[in-house]
Amino acid sequence: MKTIKYTGLAIFLIGLTIFTASIFLGSFGMSQKELDTYISEKNYKSEIIKQELSSAIVDKELNIFEFSSVVRDAFKTSNNYYDKLIAKYNAEKNWKKKGEQYKYKIFGKPHTLSYEIAKKSGKGIIKENSGLLWFLTFGLGIIGALLFILPNLILLGKPGIKNDHIYQNSATNRGLIAWLVLVYLVVFYLLLYFMPDYVVNWTYILDPISKALNGGNASQWFVYGFLYCTIMIVMGVRMYIKYRHNKYQIVRTTSVLFFQIVFAFLIPEIMTSLNMPGYDFKNAFPLDYDFFFEWNLKSLTESGAIGIFILVWGTLLTLVIVPIMVYFFGKRWYCSWVCGCGGLAETLGDPYRQHSNKSLNAWKLERWLIHAVLVFSLVMTIVTLYCYFSGASSFIGIKSQWIKDTYSFLIGAWFAGVIGTGFYPIFGNRVWCRFGCPLAAYLGLVQRFKSRFRITTNGGQCISCGNCSTYCEQGIDVRAYAQKGENIVRSSCVGCGICSAVCPRGVLKLENGPEAGRINPTEILLGNDVDLMQLVNKK
Repeated sequence: MKTIKYTGLAIFLIGLTIFTASIFLGSFGMSQKELDTYISEKNYKSEIIKQELSSAIVDKELNIFEFSSVVRDAFKTSNNYYDKLIAKYNAEKNWKKKGEQYKYKIFGKPHTLSYEIAKKSGKGIIKENSGLLWFLTFGLGIIGALLFILPNLILLGKPGIKNDHIYQNSATNRGLIAWLVLVYLVVFYLLLYFMPDYVVNWTYILDPISKALNGGNASQWFVYGFLYCTIMIVMGVRMYIKYRHNKYQIVRTTSVLFFQIVFAFLIPEIMTSLNMPGYDFKNAFPLDYDFFFEWNLKSLTESGAIGIFILVWGTLLTLVIVPIMVYFFGKRWYCSWVCGCGGLAETLGDPYRQHSNKSLNAWKLERWLIHAVLVFSLVMTIVTLYCYFSGASSFIGIKSQWIKDTYSFLIGAWFAGVIGTGFYPIFGNRVWCRFGCPLAAYLGLVQRFKSRFRITTNGGQCISCGNCSTYCEQGIDVRAYAQKGENIVRSSCVGCGICSAVCPRGVLKLENGPEAGRINPTEILLGNDVDLMQLVNKK
């Protein structure tokens, strides 16, 4: 069985290597006719950009890094030329001429502009053999990972959750392998979010699948969505094997897989193919932070009945459905059963759950940081809606575009992506959910003060083994509550149930019950400080 595992690991690494190396393959360039067609399609009015791109990419065969560099320089040169004219006419107070120059400027992020033209310029093995490359990358990766995982059905032995040697393994105890995984994930997210033109070859691999689902070529976000679902499915198999004797974990894993694959991936892609706005019906604001952005509101209101339905549904989901569900079932109904971020954390991130910081300082940072992000998202939304309905560009001095760009960059990209997922191997699998997710903060406030959910504890059975605290992905010192027999009602608890699953004595139980008695702090009695009979009579 170990031979099969090592063979699978080798196959997986080969697939991963080819996937990574595919970035460097192929060449990029255009004919003059192709460039003219592209400029016409984009409606670029600048003669400078046509000249610059003609000299830079026409009849050339460049690798993607050379191509990206010259294309970005071309756009920069064009914009600089018209910026100088704008400054010149401004100094001359020639407002008419100054205003005319803006139509020649090309707006957009440099790497995004480069990606758009690179997508139409690629040539070579990747673009021409997408099926073969899919097998050599995704195919080998899936086969290798499953060969590595499936032998655990036998190797894990008797019933029970096995975490043997987890602190002796470099991959799961912040060793060299863990750091290499962190570096790879961080670089992946940096490329995906900020330099999509460098990974345009990955989109060629998935173009046939994208066309089958939505009728168009794959974007970097399609690559991310497909890869996201693939990883969750493969690591979901690992979850099924590891927790196969725990019905709650099996059902929970099935639920997050279903909602991610169907609601977050397939339905939006199919809606796009039907000329509808692609929408993830489970994604609630403020996690879906751009729901109330001007471009989204405009898109929805112009999409007819389906757009209005989405707008109403999204608002009701946030203001009505979410708090009602949290009242009856706690935040676990979303964070552990529905959410895609939580789904990735529970599958890909499961090997790293023991790294969550349980210190008091981490708890203090968590409370300040996650609620600060919630406030940030609410302020951003208020500013955005005010500017949308009033036509103004700012509200009480806060510019709408600035605060949206800032939130998207700091929270949407860096915190949720680069840090939230990239740092799994070192800081645990719920960094984003614990410290940054504004929806988790909102759910947590409801759960803490108005919910029927709690984790009950039987202190008399606790043997202080510490398994519950070790594997709590949210950094809760579960053992401290269990030893005192106190219910766990922490706002950060996502109800994953792992603490209960790894408890050898059945001390912990996830329950939904009456609010009365839900919070049951245990007094600590010292010496003669308390009259015991008086305390009993009071109770």
